[in-house]
Amino acid sequence: MNHTARAQTLALALCLLPGVGYLLLFFGLPLVRVLAGSFVSPGENAPLFTLEVWHTLLTTPVYLDGLRFSLWLAIAPTVLSLLISLPLAALMQANETSRKLFGALYRIPLVVPGIIAAFLVLIMLDRGGMVARVLAPLGITLPKLVRDSWGIGAIIASSWKNIPFMTLIIAGAMASINKDVLAAARTLGANRLVILWRVQLPLAQPGITAAVLLTFISSIGSFVIPNLVGPTYPLPLSVQMYTEGFQNGNWPLVYAMGTLLSIVAIIVLLLYYAVLGSMNKSSSRARSGREG
Repeated sequence: MNHTARAQTLALALCLLPGVGYLLLFFGLPLVRVLAGSFVSPGENAPLFTLEVWHTLLTTPVYLDGLRFSLWLAIAPTVLSLLISLPLAALMQANETSRKLFGALYRIPLVVPGIIAAFLVLIMLDRGGMVARVLAPLGITLPKLVRDSWGIGAIIASSWKNIPFMTLIIAGAMASINKDVLAAARTLGANRLVILWRVQLPLAQPGITAAVLLTFISSIGSFVIPNLVGPTYPLPLSVQMYTEGFQNGNWPLVYAMGTLLSIVAIIVLLLYYAVLGSMNKSSSRARSGREG
């Protein structure tokens, strides 16, 4: 390596140092500390390295049920939010009137804290809530939606909070699409549904992917909403980290639960990318076949 190449490498390293150093210091080191702490057994005379905590976490039914419920409370609100955010973002691109109308409405939940969203679901949808009292004179009984075994109340509250955030990202991605492309599709006879499915969604895929990933990650670690309106059993690992770990001082268990949630989230995201890549390849092959 000559002097010029070394100078360029050094300059590149110096440019990357602030960003990379920040990530290593404030993200890398805490993650390493959490991972290392999960292999320490609680107690004064505990060995330096043990799999006891992980064995307990992966063999205790309460924790395994909590892991499955954590995944459910992450996947269900993400899917529900996506199904609502996609048409909402598309409607915002239809014309100026719809952009102003929906642009004002969808931003309202953005400024509402999660605990307030859970409280609103509690007072509206609980057995003695406002909706139940309105339906009672009509002879309609509201099913159990708060603290139910499926976590419907938690899913509703999480989705109510996630839809504006997801819509904001997807709408921004759709707004960046060249208007000439949409005009060309309309000229060729495509209706709004075809334009949405064949033009807007493929071109906005990076924004949709970012919205899905961010919503999923925030939902899998949610604490306030499932703790307030979720069932008493099973409890997601995010809640058990507090009840079983923080309150009892069992820090190795807290570290192990946090590590397990991170690992599962990474696996789910990799699967999502794999499915997305497979769909893109299939679409490309079909397009090539039609062109051939």
